[in-house]
Amino acid sequence: MTLSLARQNAYRAEYQARRPDWRPATEVYESLIRAHLKPDASVLDLGCGRGGVLEQLGDAVDHAFGFDPDFDSLREHRVPQLPRAVALSEHLPLRDNTIDIVTCSWVLEHLEQPAQVFAEIKRVLRPGGCFIFLTPNATSLVAWMNRTLKPLQQMLVPRLYGRAESDTFPVRYRANTRSQIIALATQTGLQCETLCQIEDPTYLAFSPLLFHLSMALSRYTPPVHLVGTLRKDSNA
Repeated sequence: MTLSLARQNAYRAEYQARRPDWRPATEVYESLIRAHLKPDASVLDLGCGRGGVLEQLGDAVDHAFGFDPDFDSLREHRVPQLPRAVALSEHLPLRDNTIDIVTCSWVLEHLEQPAQVFAEIKRVLRPGGCFIFLTPNATSLVAWMNRTLKPLQQMLVPRLYGRAESDTFPVRYRANTRSQIIALATQTGLQCETLCQIEDPTYLAFSPLLFHLSMALSRYTPPVHLVGTLRKDSNA
């Protein structure tokens, strides 16, 4: 059975009904961004792909733009009026101290040189600016299964999640644990302000039975997502 996004969200709603204090990682991520937004803030969505969080924020952001290395994704972006360009996160085509907020979702797991990316983000942030991210936790059961089943990914991704395998990119998991992120922040001079670990039992919910099994396992296995905020020193 294919686990469509609609079906996955239905399971999330059921899980939230059981756990009223729980919120999906995407909601936590969006709320962190909204909490840091100020009038006239400049927001760079790094790895913006075809849409992402800027779709949800809408008019709440006064000055937003996106970078992504994949031209086809940019061409198919669901917010056509968004200024966007092809760019690599290791070499951002921006002046120093120009951006208030850098957002980044589902990108850190793909980085070859995360220290260079973190340093570039710090460089372009204004003093006091922040880097807000959402990424998989490399120690989670889902990430472990992804690594284990990698040779079968071309067959499994379309069948299980209804996505083309071409929409997936190689994962490195070099910035995808709590300790890795803290170490990278320290190395590049960013301050770790928030780092949340969020479980989500819906990624393996291919049937009601598997959903309930995944809920039980989530009590004993590492959370699926990491959501956090790193800040550039206001005196930098």
